[in-house]
Amino acid sequence: MRGGRYAPPVDLAKLPAYVPAAFVAIEDRRFYSHPGFDAMGMARALVADLGQGKAAQGASTITQQLARNLFLTSDRTMERKGVEVIYAIELEQKYSKQQILGLYLSRVYFGAGAYGIEAAAERYFDKPAARLTIREAAMLAALMKSPTDYNPIEQPDRSAERTNLVLDAMVETGAITAAERAKAEAQTPRVWKTAANAPAQYFVDWLQPWTSQQVANARQDVVVETTLDLPTEMAAGEAASATAARYARDDVSQAALVSLDAQGRIRAMVGGVDYEASSYNRAVLAHRQAGSSWKPFVYLAAMEAGQTPDTMVVDEPVTIGNWSPRNFEAGYLGPITLEHALAQSINTVAARLADQVGRPVVAADARRLGILSPINTDPAMALGTSLVTPFEMAEAYDAFSNGGYRVGAFGVERIRTAGGQLIYRAPPPVTVPAIGNPALSELDRMMRTVVASGTGVHAAIPGYDIAGKTGTTSDFKDAWFCGFTGGLTTVVWMGRDDNAPMRGITGGSAPAAFWHAFMVKAVHRLPVTAIPYGPAAPALAPVIPASVGPAPFGPAPMGSPPIGPAPAPPASSTPADMGFSPPAIAN
Repeated sequence: MRGGRYAPPVDLAKLPAYVPAAFVAIEDRRFYSHPGFDAMGMARALVADLGQGKAAQGASTITQQLARNLFLTSDRTMERKGVEVIYAIELEQKYSKQQILGLYLSRVYFGAGAYGIEAAAERYFDKPAARLTIREAAMLAALMKSPTDYNPIEQPDRSAERTNLVLDAMVETGAITAAERAKAEAQTPRVWKTAANAPAQYFVDWLQPWTSQQVANARQDVVVETTLDLPTEMAAGEAASATAARYARDDVSQAALVSLDAQGRIRAMVGGVDYEASSYNRAVLAHRQAGSSWKPFVYLAAMEAGQTPDTMVVDEPVTIGNWSPRNFEAGYLGPITLEHALAQSINTVAARLADQVGRPVVAADARRLGILSPINTDPAMALGTSLVTPFEMAEAYDAFSNGGYRVGAFGVERIRTAGGQLIYRAPPPVTVPAIGNPALSELDRMMRTVVASGTGVHAAIPGYDIAGKTGTTSDFKDAWFCGFTGGLTTVVWMGRDDNAPMRGITGGSAPAAFWHAFMVKAVHRLPVTAIPYGPAAPALAPVIPASVGPAPFGPAPMGSPPIGPAPAPPASSTPADMGFSPPAIAN
């Protein structure tokens, strides 16, 4: 997805003839006849330069430009110009014109971080160079005069004027006919304001430090084969930006997503709505309150303690210590089942349940599934007051999706040299039994109900076995939807970087819409199944195994962060999680 700055020399035979011809026409018409420098052009430039007392004019041939790119600086001095000519002559003596032009097109800078025509074609037009149209080729050739002044994104009018000059030059040199020029001028290519694969750069940045260590001693170009599925990643990026824009009126400005398969392969990762505006990876680095998306850990502890979805409880006022949790909606439902309590995200029931089974037990269950961040054990922890990342929530929820196994998320399958030598191969995915039955099947049943008739109805996908949990924090500062089908878990978060509240955004509104927009495409792209029943084994004791960190290569032993008390909220404060979505949610 990302390589070194320069690509291998371009194979001109694989490009339409008009692509290299556009560059020759506008940059160096006598390219195929001169010995590396253009004497006529240099004579004209010399007259102008003598008048200014410095090397102001260009007149550099393509070969000279390549020589400067390879060996020299861009300082405009007569001495440097002379050295440039010498190097250009040497290049012409050693390489063919085709080789020189191919190397030139692989190294020249097109602006917007794109070096080489392949990178430029992908950056501006989201296509390989072999599929460039005549007008698109002319637009790229127009950038050679100044990637800043003729950038089609920032300077569309100047780009169009310069492109027309390139098209004129292509007609004059016989590269295209007048009719082809007219047709090209009438076209309006789609220019991408941001790179089409920009969302994937969050993932690439995350991989980069570890990958660099692995290939530090490599003497050839390397190919890193990742777990990311690019079409799925693009769908994630589009869903993030579109949903954030849709709910911008409600003060939503950021989003993050992590999607894992059953073995922990990262299939999509989005760290924000616009990588070019902010490269901060919220999927991995942002610690935010989990809200009601934390409640499945509470209910897991209850199921492992012998309760069932049909266990009757009472939604009524409750006080634990000096804290009295409140529900999202006013009033109380009275006697209800645990399944109904989770589906409607009743805060009083979750708080009392955690108090009964033991908050340290809930914390240990969360740690066992993959939560690495510090976990508080004050009474409000049942409502998701601990700070977590989307990455670790995805790891934890994956156990609900894959039959009860703890996974270590990873992003690299193998690394090899361009010649085929294997440098690294990911070990078999590590899966540790973490949830037994009946607890797993009971919890999955309850989370199906969340989607079927509870707070997560907007995440439902007809024809697919979907389960999950919404999450909303106090003052609407964070909103989550953590959901799954068999073999694919996706966690999304939405909020603001400044931690300011959104306007009424709950986990069942914008995050559920974001999750649905992504997953409705992902389930058609990736292999998914019904949610597996899991092992027919008793529920496991809440032990804490070696932690699995967010390493791109898979599991890595780490010390477990602390589990302990945090200051209890004042008795008069609103609980930090309001997980029940209003019955009527604007979609």
